Formats: sequence, structure tokens, C-alpha cells
Amino acid sequence: MSSSAPAPAPPRPVRVLLVEDDALMRRSFTVALERYGYRMETAADGLTGLELFRDESFDLLILDVMLPGLDGIGLCRRVRETSLVPVLMMSARGDGLDVVAGLEAGADDYVVKPVDTYVLVARIRSLLRRATYAPAPEPVPGTPGDGAPSRPEGEPLVFGDLTIDTGGLEVRVAGSPVALTPTELKLLLEFAAHPGIVLERHTLLRNVWDYGWDGDSRVVDLCVQRLRGKLGRDRIETVRGFGYKLRR
Repeated sequence: MSSSAPAPAPPRPVRVLLVEDDALMRRSFTVALERYGYRMETAADGLTGLELFRDESFDLLILDVMLPGLDGIGLCRRVRETSLVPVLMMSARGDGLDVVAGLEAGADDYVVKPVDTYVLVARIRSLLRRATYAPAPEPVPGTPGDGAPSRPEGEPLVFGDLTIDTGGLEVRVAGSPVALTPTELKLLLEFAAHPGIVLERHTLLRNVWDYGWDGDSRVVDLCVQRLRGKLGRDRIETVRGFGYKLRR
């Protein structure tokens, strides 16, 4: 009598922490996202959100900018002191300063309220894909790649003092490890796949942020700015009127 293999365990529900002070909106987002299978935890202010984040494990944070006590931008900064968990900021309509401040604080993306549930879920899925990003199989040695330097399979990419282990998803500058958020890492890998080639902002929005439409290029600009702060100011070059390129 043959024994059948045990059934695979069901996937663990994605845990999301929503920090939003508006009770009606907090409830609305929670109900909508739970319908998509997300396991929700909520907080009504920044300090409570920070305590929950420190006490429990989450796969994604959704932070409103305007929060009592510790605001969303300050909360994002505190999270980034210890964690690379994906962060999605929510901003009031037309408040560009909040968007910029949130992205500078380390957020991966943002949505403007009021936000359609389908758009919110699409952004969440995009962030989670980046957080579990696996690089494509490396080309066969000696085969021309897509602009990437040819090298033996598994050998790191090297650009001056910058080393990128595409298999282990580790980055070092002058031998020291550099901690990158999932979005920063995917952006760097996109540049590394096309060294010396100018990549336009809309191309980066499509390939890194999974935007199927024209998104806000400030997301790209501020993520590049954060990368420069970690890798060195001269590693990623601005080509005015076109985009950015990684120096070989």
C-alpha cells in the first residue's frame, strides 16, 4: 500500500499593520483588506503603532502621514532604525510635501487618500513581490548578457568598490555590508543589469515599482537619493532630461 506525500502546509497569511487615526477609515481599510486574505492589526496613533511593530512581526506597514503623537513620517524613521520591512505611506490629496517627507524617511511607496481598494491592493502586492524578490537565473558564462558584465556563474558583480552578490542579495561598499530596503535593492539590481546605460524614470517605475501606468517620478528620484547616501554620491549618475545610469 503506497503512502501519499503529506499535503503542503497552507501559506502563512500576510500580516499587515495599519496605523490610521480616522476610525471609520481604519475600519474600512481593515474590512477591505481582510477580504483579500490579509491578516490585519491596527493602531490609532503613532506610538501605539510603534509598540505593536516592536512587539510583533509584520510583513508590511501602512502608515498615515497625519497621526497624533508620533506622526507617520516619524514612525517610519523609527521603523527604519531597525527594520527593512516594506512601508506604504498614505497622504492627504495634493499634499506633495508629505509625500516627499515620507519617501525621504524611508517609505517604499505611497498612495493618496481617498484611495480605491484595487489600487491599494495592487500597491501592497507590488511591495510584497519586492520583499520576496528573487533574481532571474544568471546567463551562461560567455553568453552576452543584457548589458551586464560577463562573469562566471555565481560570481558577484563589481563596480569599483561596490560589490553586488545577486544570488545572496548582499551588497558591500569597500568590503562593508550595506543594508538596503527591498525597493532600494531591486532598484540597484535594475541598474546593475544595465551598467552604463541610461534608464528613464518611467522604465524604472514599470520595472521596479510595477506601475502599469505613469506614476509619480518623485518615488524614483528619492529612492535614487537614498541609494546614493548608502553607496556613494557618484555611483549613480543623473543624465538630465533622461534618467539615471550606474557608472561602470
